[in-house]
Amino acid sequence: MSGTLRISGAGRLSQAKTARFSFDGQSYTGIEGDTLASALLANGVHLVGRSFKYHRPRGILSAGAEEPNALVQIVRDDARKTPNVRATVQELYDGLAANSQNRWPSLSFDVGAVND
Repeated sequence: MSGTLRISGAGRLSQAKTARFSFDGQSYTGIEGDTLASALLANGVHLVGRSFKYHRPRGILSAGAEEPNALVQIVRDDARKTPNVRATVQELYDGLAANSQNRWPSLSFDVGAVND
């Protein structure tokens, strides 16, 4: 995969193994072994959540388990959803479905931002 923000020929991941995933209903392609956060960044997605109180836009801040902003919900099926998973530690796999949290009706237009 040659994402918009990925350096071609560099890195430790094999470009041969791609994985399709979705974030907020939008389909993307990543490389197996990526984290969800690095695959989103490689596809040009910077807005991944909203702050709890004022619903201000939040992006990916760090690369590990200490990430405060990139909390997502992993959807396995209608009955199994795992909230508050850090995108920086969630490994990408083919068919992964993730949703942003703390937004309504969408991440780009959040009605709760009127509180700010």
